[in-house]
Amino acid sequence: MSEPSPLLAQRMGCIDASGIRKVFDLAAKLKDPINLSIGQPDFDVPDPCKERAIEAIRAGMNRYTVTQGDAALREAIAEDLRKEFGRFSGPVLVTSGTSGGLLLGLLATLNAGDEVIIPDPYFVMYKHLVNLLGAKPVFVDTYPDFRLRADRVEAAVTERTRMLILNSPTNPTGTVHTPEELRAVIEVARRHRLLVVSDEVYNAFTYDGPAASVWPLYDQVLLLRGFSKTYAMTGWRIGYAVGPAEILQAMTTLQQYTFVCAPAPFQAAAVTALETDVSSHVADYRARRDLIYEGLRQRFHVEKPGGAFYMFPEAPGGSGTQFVSRAIEAGVLVIPGGVFSERDTHFRIAYAASRRTIERGIETLNRLAGG
Repeated sequence: MSEPSPLLAQRMGCIDASGIRKVFDLAAKLKDPINLSIGQPDFDVPDPCKERAIEAIRAGMNRYTVTQGDAALREAIAEDLRKEFGRFSGPVLVTSGTSGGLLLGLLATLNAGDEVIIPDPYFVMYKHLVNLLGAKPVFVDTYPDFRLRADRVEAAVTERTRMLILNSPTNPTGTVHTPEELRAVIEVARRHRLLVVSDEVYNAFTYDGPAASVWPLYDQVLLLRGFSKTYAMTGWRIGYAVGPAEILQAMTTLQQYTFVCAPAPFQAAAVTALETDVSSHVADYRARRDLIYEGLRQRFHVEKPGGAFYMFPEAPGGSGTQFVSRAIEAGVLVIPGGVFSERDTHFRIAYAASRRTIERGIETLNRLAGG
């Protein structure tokens, strides 16, 4: 970790600039890079959602909403969850993106010294937010196949364990945890009365059947979802949280003094989003998943992802950082696995890119793997 300046709080020594951002900076310097690094959809916000946002802006929906989010959106989210799970009674908190919900959730529930179990590899934000709050991330290894194993989670539990963070479909591996894996892990959480934070921001992007959710399995789940990935609204910052009423109330209080509320006109557009069919985009990404997996599996050891739009191959030669450096020199932008893991043996590919970009990437990466 970096040593903070005397002008900065000590907590800043717990984090470093994102390795993803460093690659983005490199991308700006390269001419026509093969960019397989960006974790956001390459399609645009659906037109009906854009039109609804424009209408809302013109109608004057540009002021603060109530802190917990506009009532119409909260009811639309609740109805969507009722359709999915058969029952849902609330409450719902509209957040400034799924990331905003994650921050509020951890702020509301973690004390300094608490331990948080995080399957490794993990979304980079989990580790750094836990460290910033003075808690301790405890990593549970899921290598080599990135499957969730209840016995490994059980072995990581101590008297200080407070929380388990789950992510499915996952970033960076694209793994979709099976219902059986989730049930087994939830039994561990139930025995030890752990709070489970379930980040399901990629839940729409599954390619071999729907993604299971832990929400119906346990009464101590904080479920986080959003609109950024499903509807390409990454810059609109709209997400939501549901879970135990006491936690949602605390998160709402914290939002009042931090984010205040999610952006008002985009909350109106999110209602329209929930009525929008994105199945064609999901089918398109399934085809891209198949293209890049089939294109790389002969030269790389790689697990076939079941969701999201990421792949996490093992780096030839054993060092993710060294292989990524070679790839960037060859014009391919990918992310070293050490950004997402306590290991530096893999690298992340984001296949949210055009078919031509993916084909160019396959050709160059296979050439690098061959020596």
